[in-house]
Amino acid sequence: MTATTETETTTTSAAQSNGHVVRVSGLVKDYAELRAVDGITFSVMQGETFGLLGPNGAGKTTTMRMLAGLSPSTSGSVYVAGLDVGRSGRDVRNEIGVVTQHDGLDNTLVVRRNLEMHGYLAGLSYRESISRTREVLGFFNLETRADASIYALSGGMKRRLAIARAMMSSPQLLVMDEPTTGLDPQSRNRVWEQLGALKEAGVTIIMSTHYMIEAETLCDRLAIMDHGQILDIGEPDEVVRHHVGAEVAILHVSEDATREDRRLLRRKLEEEGRDFSEVGPRFLVTAPKGSQPDVSTLTGLVPMRVTYRPAHLEDVFLVLTGREMRDE
Repeated sequence: MTATTETETTTTSAAQSNGHVVRVSGLVKDYAELRAVDGITFSVMQGETFGLLGPNGAGKTTTMRMLAGLSPSTSGSVYVAGLDVGRSGRDVRNEIGVVTQHDGLDNTLVVRRNLEMHGYLAGLSYRESISRTREVLGFFNLETRADASIYALSGGMKRRLAIARAMMSSPQLLVMDEPTTGLDPQSRNRVWEQLGALKEAGVTIIMSTHYMIEAETLCDRLAIMDHGQILDIGEPDEVVRHHVGAEVAILHVSEDATREDRRLLRRKLEEEGRDFSEVGPRFLVTAPKGSQPDVSTLTGLVPMRVTYRPAHLEDVFLVLTGREMRDE
């Protein structure tokens, strides 16, 4: 797709920001008495895929809306391609392609017309919009569906079309809010393939997600958010190693164990200064920067069995927040 060349022609303003396409500093968003975003700071480099990871209500969508100039910030600053979003919102939106949680496709238009109309409204001439539509249909493997009704598309195809539409103006930055929510695994993998191809074409991507595997698969770096704050930023593997090490010990407490048994185990873990999370009948024990937690001092306390598995981002979230990602 010629997006590679066209995107490269828009990198001048990014270069003015020392290679940072996005710079966020002290960003705050208040709604009446609710602070949805609480003083976050991060930056995103040209060509990077950056993830905002967190549960519903963490502040991800609000952050994305401020990045895209769709919602004003209470305080702090956001720069995109060297432009102040608060002062140059119109110019900033010319640099950004936005994919919201809801596709917002026009059901009265066929696939091709959805793209052509969006391109025209984004500032392309009628002829440019038609040409660009052919390019993005090919890139997203939607040529055979060009004249199909939106109603005839699967959920995965609709998401791919929504991303294709966001790319009509050859944006330097693609902002996506929960790009694969609600999709079946096969459709999700198809969308991942297209996002990987966009990354190879040099497009900078910021995406929010609450799927751990999605963040681990797609993101060069990510920020873990909860209650409007960033708890940590780094490469996925780096974040996992720092907080939970290489492996997690799972203490499967027996069904025969009493409440007193569980209190005893919990107290012992706290006395030993362990990083642990209690999820149902299981206790997850981690050892930051270690290879494998040593739980030999715990195994004789209560009826239980111990297993080990590789650590992942879900464990990091449990350690940092004390709850699972699916909790709201």
